[in-house]
Amino acid sequence: MPSGTRDREIGVEQHHLDQVYRRLEEKIHEAEFLMDDAAKRGQVGTPGALAERDAQVFRAGVHLNRLNNEFEDFLFGRIDLLQGKDGKKGPDGAYTAVEPAEGAIREDETGKHADIAETLHIGRIGVLDSDYSPLVIDWRAPAAAPFYRSTPVDPGRVVRRRVIRSKGRRVLGVEDDLMRPEITARLGGEELPVIGDGALMAALGQARSHSMRDIVASIQAEQDKVIRAPAASVTYVEGGPGTGKTAVALHRAAFLLYQDRRRYAGGILIVSPTPLLVAYTEGVLPSLGEEGQVAIRAVGSLVDGAEATVYDSPAVARVKGSSRMLKVLRKAARGALEQGPAPRGDRRPRPAVDEQLAFGEPEPEAGGEAGDEATRTTPTRLRVVAFGRRLELEAADLDRIRRAALGGTAPVNLLRPRARKLLLDALWAQSGAAGRHSDPELAAELRSSFDDDITSEDDFIRFLDAWWPELTPRAVLAAMGDERRLGRWARRVLNPGEVRKVARSLRREGLSVHDVALLDELQAILGTPHRPRKKRDLDPLDLLTGLEELMPQREESRRERAERLAAERTEYAHVIVDEAQDLTPMQWRMVGRRGRHATWTVVGDPAQSSWSDPDEAAEARDEALGTRPRRRFTLTVNYRNPSEIAELAAKVLALAMPGAESPSAVRSTGVEPRFAVVRDGDLAATVRDEAARLLDRVDGTVGVVVAMNRREQAARWLDGLGDRVVALGSLEAKGLEYDATLVVSPAEIADESPAGLRVLYVALTRATQQLTVVSGERDEPDAEGVPDLLRD
Repeated sequence: MPSGTRDREIGVEQHHLDQVYRRLEEKIHEAEFLMDDAAKRGQVGTPGALAERDAQVFRAGVHLNRLNNEFEDFLFGRIDLLQGKDGKKGPDGAYTAVEPAEGAIREDETGKHADIAETLHIGRIGVLDSDYSPLVIDWRAPAAAPFYRSTPVDPGRVVRRRVIRSKGRRVLGVEDDLMRPEITARLGGEELPVIGDGALMAALGQARSHSMRDIVASIQAEQDKVIRAPAASVTYVEGGPGTGKTAVALHRAAFLLYQDRRRYAGGILIVSPTPLLVAYTEGVLPSLGEEGQVAIRAVGSLVDGAEATVYDSPAVARVKGSSRMLKVLRKAARGALEQGPAPRGDRRPRPAVDEQLAFGEPEPEAGGEAGDEATRTTPTRLRVVAFGRRLELEAADLDRIRRAALGGTAPVNLLRPRARKLLLDALWAQSGAAGRHSDPELAAELRSSFDDDITSEDDFIRFLDAWWPELTPRAVLAAMGDERRLGRWARRVLNPGEVRKVARSLRREGLSVHDVALLDELQAILGTPHRPRKKRDLDPLDLLTGLEELMPQREESRRERAERLAAERTEYAHVIVDEAQDLTPMQWRMVGRRGRHATWTVVGDPAQSSWSDPDEAAEARDEALGTRPRRRFTLTVNYRNPSEIAELAAKVLALAMPGAESPSAVRSTGVEPRFAVVRDGDLAATVRDEAARLLDRVDGTVGVVVAMNRREQAARWLDGLGDRVVALGSLEAKGLEYDATLVVSPAEIADESPAGLRVLYVALTRATQQLTVVSGERDEPDAEGVPDLLRD
């Protein structure tokens, strides 16, 4: 698709959005005028005039408040419709007919034709122009229902559905779904343009052969079954590259949310494997008009306040992602309470304190850096004076009390009250005061006084903070960066080589996607102590009466509300997992905690799994999904790759998963994959030249896929070629597609990890038009440049 067509269509939507904002500004001015006018009526002293003034001020204020709060990111959808059966219009100015009128579609020897009779834009609130024609339809209005409910199998009047991505007042992009690809539709006398996957479906649907149209119908039918499947339990969708799994799952979310909004008021979580795929996801599934309803997160962004920015080596990733880490983390959470040496990578000066720190002696310096809590000095003696006696708990006593407290199954931070009570019990027993009174009430009063006296002292509080600190997940993870301590906690779980590699990775700057899952697990193990909410101070203005009392208070903006809801929500009503085959066991535990009471849509393809132990991951997945019934669907048609590319990729699939069937490609371009060999030993120049060649042959994007350790190199090789070309590590390409793809050194990608052949299969299936493969020495290319892995 020429980039000019996309730019032109973005311009069309920008023009309409500009109209909408001009009208919104007019409405705001009208509301402000009404408020000013109503305030002036206060000069009329009759009670009736004052009451009318107050009511008008209130109505105008509410309207103004709503307009201001919905002003940003206002528009998100559009539908183009055929002529309806009747000419009736609803209160929003849109025609009410659901099905097209007879004769709306014309057929002749050249195919089916139709004219677009009505175009509706969908947004957060309804907006009428000065002639009361709809500029925007409120997403909740009946007229907007086809935007969510229409599918290619049951399109109703919809020919094209468009998702509009905008930021503030600027349209960033558009993506179309074609509901009737067999029709040549015209809008304003010109053929209806289609952007994105819809354009491909249009080309398929308008093919001259009946067999091609039958294939298109089968694509639509199998996808429609998934979209409309009942929401109960788990809907599991499998399908090879190019079968539309992601798009189907996202449209299913929109369909479910619109069908039963009350049921899904708890929100929908969409989990994508990479930030790049999140960007694509946001373009397919627009905001549905209510803040906080849909959260789209990469796996490395699921924990608030944590963001994956670095990559682990395959060897380290295999350890961190394994369910074995659960045992290590549980031991680390308890072991971090004890004093140990700071990690070798921690160069901060340690406070000079007495190892025999006791009650009443100076406490260690408090540090603000993550990890300080896990490396501070732990007191080894407690001294206290009570009832005229000096009481002491030595290191052995404190260790015994700690072990007794940790014998419970509650989260570590929630065991602190238990530890505190055990300390007081030990001191009480040592005091000998237990036998002073035979009267139970007097004995209880004495014990209560004893506890109050000790626990009210600042020194005891400082001792408790140092001896049983509140641990954070980052602090424990930092403590695990000490190889000696990690080795102790991981004894009989990890081998010395694994301990060394994991500890080294935890001492670097930044988090990996696997570290984020460990943080989430640690949060569950540690727990968050309950803290009472602070009472809100009353504003003296709240007590005033009069006109100010009637004025609507400023509500939080849509963005503020979305941020608050996202921060508060820890579980969701429906969870969609995209590229589920890539989740590690520890990541499945993380995702599972967010959907303990949810219904699920799980989308994946075992043949594309980058995790080295699929059986272990499947066990963790089943544990996360619980006993809910499974409903399985399989998508079988590859409409992304031409058959020439699909046949080449199938050779790798046969090596990666013998006996697995690849989806059937539905089209042929006649362009065979190109094979090139590194020239004169200069890989950088070869890759740059081949990328430039592809840019000349396609109008859209070019993805250059390399082994993960070459990502930064590849970006430098492509510098200056423009923003239509992007360098990707092999694991970053998952779920994405490009007009053309350049795969560099298949052997390097295949040798990266035990799942390398499956990762290579993914890399070879990203292109919609052309594929080039560049071979180095490790690929052992033949005379035609075909690497060993891709030969028959």
